[in-house]
Amino acid sequence: MALEVGTPAPDFTSRISDSEPPITLESFKGKWVVLYFYPKDDTSGCTAEACDFRDNMERITAKNTVVIGVSPNDMKAHGKFTEKYNLNFLLLPDTETTICTNYDVWKEKSMYGRKYMGVERTTYVIDGEGIIRHVFPKVKVPGHVDAVLKTLDELQSA
Repeated sequence: MALEVGTPAPDFTSRISDSEPPITLESFKGKWVVLYFYPKDDTSGCTAEACDFRDNMERITAKNTVVIGVSPNDMKAHGKFTEKYNLNFLLLPDTETTICTNYDVWKEKSMYGRKYMGVERTTYVIDGEGIIRHVFPKVKVPGHVDAVLKTLDELQSA
């Protein structure tokens, strides 16, 4: 079950490169955060979702909002994915699945009868004080970014 709306979002620490300082949720205090979890870099659904965020970044940043993608891929994979698709937001590696576990998106999945652990595509909208304001569980990629933008509009005008 996803974390509940109205509760503090778990802080996290991750690095986008060895030469950059660590990224934490706390470092975005005062901004809204769209924290989205996806299974794997450079796969069809994950690429479509990332490119949709990329293509709508101007609309998102106009709402004092940052986008952060999280997957179990490592820094190198994220770097290649970011470069290949010219992504204009942060991708955080979670190779130990700590962030995924803390946000309750690391789940048992099944494909062709085989069970395995993986990321359940989920998006959290977090306000500038670090409080979860909306959860999109089991995300379907088509139309998702538009739904996130609509939700941001509703939450920020309330």
